[in-house]
Amino acid sequence: MKLDWKIYNWSELTTDILYSILALRSEVFVVEQDCVYQDIDRKDQKAKHLLGYDKDLLVAHSRLLKPGDYFDQHSFGRAVVKKSHRGLGLGDELVKRSIKELGDQTEIKISAQYHLEKLYQNNGFVSVGDTYLEDGIPHITMFRNPSTSSVAL
Repeated sequence: MKLDWKIYNWSELTTDILYSILALRSEVFVVEQDCVYQDIDRKDQKAKHLLGYDKDLLVAHSRLLKPGDYFDQHSFGRAVVKKSHRGLGLGDELVKRSIKELGDQTEIKISAQYHLEKLYQNNGFVSVGDTYLEDGIPHITMFRNPSTSSVAL
């Protein structure tokens, strides 16, 4: 399946686009994963937003953050694919596009849901440390292109 990919800074998001982002994240993270958490965390305003559309329907999203806006390294998160569009390779494409937008040679740190560890490993990420609970869901810290000063492998 081929999506129409777009990227927006916060100031470029219309209320309709923002509503679609928040609705998709709520649909997956709150309802589907049964996770009550504070999605509105003031990081959206700092992020670039990578959006994947199937016709006019938002089906994929991640937010891309500069160093210091979440971690000391570049990062992306709130990576999500609509349930109806999973199993088509879109999660992998979302990760690849997020990496490309941040810079292929850039050091990237993420807090990944543990069940997606292999997806990220297949895209060059290395797991560091033990799993931990974040909002009641097992997560693991992962790095891509880690520097020796930021993580001991």
